[in-house]
Amino acid sequence: MHIDQLSDAELAQRLASAESDYAALAASGLSLDLTRGKPGAQQVALSDALDGILQGDYRAADGTDVRNYGGLFGLPEARELFGAWLDAPAAETLVGGNASLSLMYTVIDCALNEGLRGPGSAWGQAERVRFLCPAPGYDRHFSICQYLGIEMLTVPMLAEGPDMDAVEALLRDDPSIRGIWCVPRFSNPTGCVYSDATVERIAGLANLADGDFVVMWDNAYAVHTLYPDAPRLASVRAACARAGTADSLFQFGSTSKVTFAGAGVAFMASTTGNLDTLSRHLSYQTIGPDKVNQLRHVRFLRDAENIAAHMEAHATLIRPRFEAVLRALEEGLGGTGMGRWETPRGGYFIAFDTLPGLAREVVRLAAEVGVSLTPAGATFPYGEDPRDSNIRLAPTFPSQQDVEAAARAFVTCVQLATLRQKAAA
Repeated sequence: MHIDQLSDAELAQRLASAESDYAALAASGLSLDLTRGKPGAQQVALSDALDGILQGDYRAADGTDVRNYGGLFGLPEARELFGAWLDAPAAETLVGGNASLSLMYTVIDCALNEGLRGPGSAWGQAERVRFLCPAPGYDRHFSICQYLGIEMLTVPMLAEGPDMDAVEALLRDDPSIRGIWCVPRFSNPTGCVYSDATVERIAGLANLADGDFVVMWDNAYAVHTLYPDAPRLASVRAACARAGTADSLFQFGSTSKVTFAGAGVAFMASTTGNLDTLSRHLSYQTIGPDKVNQLRHVRFLRDAENIAAHMEAHATLIRPRFEAVLRALEEGLGGTGMGRWETPRGGYFIAFDTLPGLAREVVRLAAEVGVSLTPAGATFPYGEDPRDSNIRLAPTFPSQQDVEAAARAFVTCVQLATLRQKAAA
């Protein structure tokens, strides 16, 4: 029954039951963690063949000895493989170390302090620099902006991606806006896939901007489908070509949740002019990336067909965890009006929205009974969710049994917090 339809007596009865369930959780000695979207041990084990795959053959296809210095743009065969991943040619792809976040930071740092179009274009010369941040979104994107002193403007996330009416209105009215963060397929944390129309509108944003504008297209979950019918994502590179905004686009990806999380390969795609600018910036930081790791990834992943088969093995492992959480939410909260959630077809997260003003309380209640959740507000710039409602659930790392226990505990905490709020109203 919907919470608004409960009589006073029914509300008191439901609240007493929730209090009893919560007390039982507190006495059970739980120690569960749904905080970070990390692959589980079984997932990383899918890539154990990386260890030793080179079998003493350290020569790349062009004869390069990958054990030595050099190759700032990455191995040619790695650029080809991961460029295709991002729908870009090898010539427009740079392959680096293990962290795509480092590549994103490099782009923003270069644009801020050196300028992507030469010294006169450096954002830092302006009195104010702002960035559009669709939220709920990825906290580490927001951390880059906050650390570098870039002011963040929150834009609502809708089922088809960022609220583009809001994005375009802000951009037309504010010449200090220099870019937008995007996680376009299985967005972190909502799991939405940007619609074709949204991709087209994002591709045209640079034409509305006053000065240099960048689209930071973090396609972190491009290959992370849970089901065969998962929505596809339109090509933003093709859309930018149509809009004449190719220089505004920076695409990113990595194998961090595909092979070894701490020893993967990161890559980015942009125009050759942009890559030349960034390579000069990078040349003061490194002589070249880990080409040994790039070569072993090329030989392990091989091609798109093999990558798809590898990712289906991942999906087989984590799909039951997602389904366990969704089943617990539906069984405990479906039709009650106590919250809402999406049913993602891929990615690493489930986003849950409590009634306004309850996310922090739910996280606190969960922590009190031994269930760790991502801090409320983490999915918003500056850690401030104006509605105090969004909670990101990450079910991939714990065991199936622990995920099921954590989901049941989470539901109890949502019920208790909501019923208490209703009773106090």
